Amino acid sequence: MRKVFPLAVSVLAFACAGSGEALADGTLTVYTYESFTADWGPGPAIEKAFEEQCRCDLKFASVADGVALLNRVKLEGKDTDADLVLGLDTNLIADAKITGLFVPHGMSLDNLTIPGGWHDDTFVPYDYGYFAVVYDTDTVKNPPRSLEELINGDATTKIVIQDPRTSTPGLGLLLWMKHVYGDGATFAWEKLAKRVLTVTPGWSEAYGLFTSGEAQMVFSYTTSPAYHMIAENNDRYQAASFREGHYIQIELVAKTVKGESNPLASEFLEFTMTAQFQDIIPETNWMYPAAPTSTPLNSAFDKLVEPASTLLFDSEEVALNREFWVDEWLKVMSK
Repeated sequence: MRKVFPLAVSVLAFACAGSGEALADGTLTVYTYESFTADWGPGPAIEKAFEEQCRCDLKFASVADGVALLNRVKLEGKDTDADLVLGLDTNLIADAKITGLFVPHGMSLDNLTIPGGWHDDTFVPYDYGYFAVVYDTDTVKNPPRSLEELINGDATTKIVIQDPRTSTPGLGLLLWMKHVYGDGATFAWEKLAKRVLTVTPGWSEAYGLFTSGEAQMVFSYTTSPAYHMIAENNDRYQAASFREGHYIQIELVAKTVKGESNPLASEFLEFTMTAQFQDIIPETNWMYPAAPTSTPLNSAFDKLVEPASTLLFDSEEVALNREFWVDEWLKVMSK
């Protein structure tokens, strides 16, 4: 997921980032992840734009990352305060639907620009991107060009990764490794573990460690360098292009059983498909828009890695195997 790059490590806590006093026509509560609601993320601009439209109070509440987001909603159950949940991804759809906490969107999604199309009656895509290893060109002169080169590379060149139990990027790396190595994934993790500096709960912490110089590489997105090129006029940080292809992440928003009775929830879902919402995404969440924007993307996006192929597991397969695959990972990484 994303995302502008914080100067400090974020706190794994569930905290409201709402807009203050409620306006006349009701309140909408949206659960999401921390980098979305941060001052440098898309949340503030989206909050302002939607409140001007709805004349309501949009309240964001955030946790560290997407898997933690689903965990929180599961814990709260039907007592959740969330009208909408924004920040799950395709890998979590089946698990999310099993909870019975999400309801159909009832929308026509004919204008989506998602690679491969989109067909789901409950979850609405709002952006997408490709996972990648991002490296510091000042310290890494020969970046890995495949997962094989990554796991077998110089152990003194370190990478920061995320925990698949709490983070959607962490889960993305887990699935990428499983997609490429299958039953040999445990052995691949054993080799990669020698290069891992640390495992963080979410993306923000990992990228913060990377940009502060604690590690030469970080697990992130092919779009991450666009931030540095646009906001900092700096091409120091780049994404490595992997021969096997790159695992895609499609980020989603969905209405909860609580939100089913709040008309603002449906209004917000429709709002995510507008150019007004989509225009905000590329240069705040640093992902590709899921629907048309009013203007072309910055030319920096033309310089990014274009995956040779797109990798993705079916969400049902992920739901069936995720616990077992995470246990495999944990046994290696906890040694």
